[in-house]
Amino acid sequence: MSTTIASSNIIKVKQEGVNLADSILVMENITKLFPGVRALDDVNLSVERGEIHALVGENGAGKSTLMNVLSGTHPYGSYEGKFMYNGKECKFHNVRESEKLGIVIIHQELALIPELSIGENMFLGNERRGLFGINWNETYSQAAKHLSNVGLKDSPLTLIKDIGTGKQQLVEIAKALSKNVKLLILDEPTSSLNEEDSRMLLDMLIEFKKQGMTSILISHKISEVAYVADKITIMRDGATIETLDNSDHQVDEDRIIKGMVGRELTDRYPAREHNISEENGLEVQNWTVHHPVYTEKRVVNNVSFHVRKGEIVGFSGLQGAGRTELAMSVFGKSYGANISGTVIVNGNPVKLSTARDAIENGIAYVTEDRKDNGLVLGDSIAKNNTMARLEKVCSYGIIDINRENQVAEEYKDKLSTKTPSVQQNVGNLSGGNQQKVLLSKWMFADPEILLLDEPTRGIDVGAKYEIYSIMNKLVEEGKSVVMISSELPELLGMCDRIYVMNEGEIVAELKAEEATQEKIMGAILRSDKSHIA
Repeated sequence: MSTTIASSNIIKVKQEGVNLADSILVMENITKLFPGVRALDDVNLSVERGEIHALVGENGAGKSTLMNVLSGTHPYGSYEGKFMYNGKECKFHNVRESEKLGIVIIHQELALIPELSIGENMFLGNERRGLFGINWNETYSQAAKHLSNVGLKDSPLTLIKDIGTGKQQLVEIAKALSKNVKLLILDEPTSSLNEEDSRMLLDMLIEFKKQGMTSILISHKISEVAYVADKITIMRDGATIETLDNSDHQVDEDRIIKGMVGRELTDRYPAREHNISEENGLEVQNWTVHHPVYTEKRVVNNVSFHVRKGEIVGFSGLQGAGRTELAMSVFGKSYGANISGTVIVNGNPVKLSTARDAIENGIAYVTEDRKDNGLVLGDSIAKNNTMARLEKVCSYGIIDINRENQVAEEYKDKLSTKTPSVQQNVGNLSGGNQQKVLLSKWMFADPEILLLDEPTRGIDVGAKYEIYSIMNKLVEEGKSVVMISSELPELLGMCDRIYVMNEGEIVAELKAEEATQEKIMGAILRSDKSHIA
């Protein structure tokens, strides 16, 4: 691709005389204030009917906030400005009002109830009613139809907890289809998906476009944006910077990144001094884990691996390969049943029966599920930063608030977390800034071994670079890092070695110099039992 863009490819965001006949949505002069923060600053956006329009920007740029204004999550009266949908001004007071007009938003954190079935989730709040209550026959027949439209073959009677994240994302889209969606808003829909599932979802958006649907896509994955979007609006610091015409899908990724961060980003993976010790920081031998509910099912099967001091080791695999289950079970048996095998830390076998045991033995686990398992959203940044090792900010059993705040300020600066104050509740931060707080929580614990599960999920390219730099610094200090990621370029760019998992087993081990995307996917496919006749 060309590294430059012709001036004709740049569309001024604040346009004069927008053609309403061609535009399904026109947002004008949208300003939204939170305590101490101007989240949106006179934002303008125009989306044409039947296009895929991407919104990109760094964490805290205002993308999700703008879509929450559009959907009614932030009700009319809580913001300044106006927007027109299908040529009529809208004043939504809640999400239900926007959904009645066919505007449906799918948030980054999926809003599904694990203990309910797919069908029940799809029509929750939008029930198919009969004479005597809910018409279950219609509920499940309609659910099956919409599941078929998104290529999901699972029964609508299947519980959400029994399907993977990729399928859950498809359920959310099927749920949107059940609401007669005309304008579909997807906030980081592929953040927790592997590349294969991500491409399937993007191709589905293209198919929906052929059927006349309009989509707004928020994503930090620039390659996906360049692949699928017809136009790309760049936001920075709560304002719209420019809109790029990508109708020929030739916009250069570096050009998008420059617009996002306001500067050239010449190398996405920082250089590192490779001083890898011959000593293992972590060794796991013959590790087997059974499902916590279906205890006859092995989710990790006789796995052995090691990580040397000063080394970043990656784990690749498709959704459900067992990578997260492996990391969580090693971290003080936080997941699984009937766990067997040996964990060796710095050459010494250790017994890790609880997360506290793992922490005291120098192991930290950065979860992929920051909202449910990683952070306390109702507490401040300062409290979240120190909760893993409270004793480090305590004196005689009493928390030193000044020390706690000082620690939070240090990590806020170190990770460039965007917040007006470390007293801000974590739940009020953008997803990427929440991820930074989660990482700083475990950095403060000062572990020797750091298990990172999708550490850059939902994070923009600038913030990714900062986290990569921190990872490099940790291993340069002699620490051991395990990196689980669904983004193959990330693993190839950061890791010294890569283990490939499939169906609960390690099926390949590749050194950095020999690893390629083709070799990784080849190892998975060759070992996939479902492909064996």
